[in-house]
Amino acid sequence: MPPQTKFSKEEIIQAAFEIAKVEGLDQITIRKVANRLGSSIAPIYVNFASVEELIQAVIGKISELSREILREQDTGNPFHDIGVASLRFAKEYSVLFRDLVMKRNDHMKDSDQDMASLLVEQMRGDSDLAGFTDEELKLILLKMKIFQLGLSVMIANGLLPDSFSEEQAIAMLDSAAADVIAGARLRQGF
Repeated sequence: MPPQTKFSKEEIIQAAFEIAKVEGLDQITIRKVANRLGSSIAPIYVNFASVEELIQAVIGKISELSREILREQDTGNPFHDIGVASLRFAKEYSVLFRDLVMKRNDHMKDSDQDMASLLVEQMRGDSDLAGFTDEELKLILLKMKIFQLGLSVMIANGLLPDSFSEEQAIAMLDSAAADVIAGARLRQGF
């Protein structure tokens, strides 16, 4: 019998990620990953005790991808960058977006909290948001998340007119953000 082909943990995660990107997280199976790698299931089980452990590793990869998309925006306006990164993720990774945002799942429990902390930290660096407490920033973030998710759902599902451009989506997002911030300033007497 020929020796088993060895795959790194990262190669296995990447193969599972490619499956999730096209078919969704729930479609990741050890057998599909093995087939994608041209291997038996043994090398996968050497690195992962279960399919759930592998899915959690893919979630980690998706979280890092989300952070990378956010870092790439870097316009100097962190609140704007957060929204644009989210719209971009919804457009470029629509299957994953639908899986993680539009379906009830337990995959993102820990990642959601980590991401919220990261986003509030980013928002603290935005001069437009100076003077707000962390609790106020969390409320502003929640209000924008509600709007942004609606827009992102429409993008991920192709529900906007074909003529609706990315620039229009970003302008709409910026306008809504300005309105939310202005409303928060009025309530605080700024």
